[in-house]
Order: sequence, then C-alpha cells, then structure tokens
Amino acid sequence: MSLIASLPDINKKPASVFVMHEKSEKLIPSHVHSKGQLSYVEGGIAYITAEERTYVVPARHYFWIPAGLEHTLRIGLFATVLRSLYFYTHNDNESPFYRQLGIYPASELLIQMINYTERWDGRHVTTQDNNFEFLIALKKLLPELNNEALPIVLPVTDDEMMNKITRYLDRHKSETLSLASVSKKFNMSERSLSRFFQTKLKISFLQYLKTLRMIKAIEMIIKTNKSIEEISYDTGYKNPGSFSNAFFEFTHARPTDFRKR
Repeated sequence: MSLIASLPDINKKPASVFVMHEKSEKLIPSHVHSKGQLSYVEGGIAYITAEERTYVVPARHYFWIPAGLEHTLRIGLFATVLRSLYFYTHNDNESPFYRQLGIYPASELLIQMINYTERWDGRHVTTQDNNFEFLIALKKLLPELNNEALPIVLPVTDDEMMNKITRYLDRHKSETLSLASVSKKFNMSERSLSRFFQTKLKISFLQYLKTLRMIKAIEMIIKTNKSIEEISYDTGYKNPGSFSNAFFEFTHARPTDFRKR
C-alpha cells in the first residue's frame, strides 16, 4: 500500500502507531493528520513544505511533523526510502519536541530501531500487539537524541517579483553575489531589496543566499560525484575551507563526512 492510499487510514485508532515504509519517488499533496509523524530518509532527499517554508531533509536524517500541521511532502530522488511512524498524541505535552517541525541527524541507534519497525509495515500497532512497548520507548527517546533542529529551510512566497529574484539567485549561485549587485540587477535600492526580503520571506538577503547555497551543496553531495572542491566553487565559495565551515554550521558535519554517511 502506498502512502497516498494510506492517508485516510492514518487517523484511525488514535491510540495506535501506524507504520509505513515507502520505497519510491512520490509527491504527497498537501494534507494533515491527527498523529505526530516521525520519518527517516534512508537515501536521497525529501522536501517538506509547511507554513510557507520548505524544509530539506538529507539522507540519514529524520524529521518530526507535529499533529495537525498541514504540509506537502516530496521525495526528490527515485532511490529514496522513507520510513514513517505515525504516533498517538496523548503524551505530546511531555516535551516541546513533539509540538514543532524539526530535522535532525539520525544516530545508529535510532536507525536500527526504525528499521526494526518494518515488521509492522502498512498497519496500526496497538497495545494488543507484542512489543508495543518498543514503540513507546522509541517515541520517548526522540527528545533526548537532539536538542537543536538543523536550519535547512527556505521560506517560500507567491509574490511574483520575489520569485523572479530567488530564481535568479538559484541560477547564479556560483557567482559572486551581493546585495548591491542583485539590487542593481532588479533596479532596486539596496535598502528596498533588503526590506523586500524581510517583508516577503521574513529572512535577510544574505541568510537566504547562504541557505540556498547550502541546500544546493547538499543536493550535489548526494546526487553527484563532484569533488567537495568543485561543489564549493559551484555554490559560490572561492575557498573550500570557508565552504566547509559554512556547511558544518548548517549540518553539524563536514562535507566529506556528510558524503561518507
């Protein structure tokens, strides 16, 4: 059973955990469910869009989506395996972790625990099932694994002019870009362009550009065989050391270690 076909079933049995291990490229349209979602991205990249932001989830990372949050999910590479658990919510007030969307690197312990749940693929697991305590322990473990979500997120907007600017940044990300050069390109003052980003995207121009470059770097590391030095130049960094430091800030891993994963 596919995840799209399973969406109506997820909300059934509020006290259960619904398990779904999906192994194909998909676009899951905007939807909402009454359970918290834990998903581990085994390979490739997943993209979550919620509350006018797109979150990028690289391979060997997991994400938590709180109950009641409308979102769209895109699995962006054919080889991706998405392993998902939809949890009951009666104890969500025990930790702030359960009430916010976040992306986190997956530890070996968590990976093994999630892989173990494949035995329940495609069905609800309840207190009547053997080893339900295992799923209880898994959920309780999550707030203890990571204290800080990775900032791999880009705001999105329907504003036509802003989208022209962000598409330009994407196409020219390997070049030297500055607030001055981009504002001149679009016949705006630097102050106006800076305010435009803050008004439409709630982020500064420089932070948007840096995040865009890091997301493209993650995609190239996962999808291509380019060297880390090539990727640094392709994303606008003239110094591979500076690129490595910026990448570490976003992912808590050096580019070479990230690729090894």
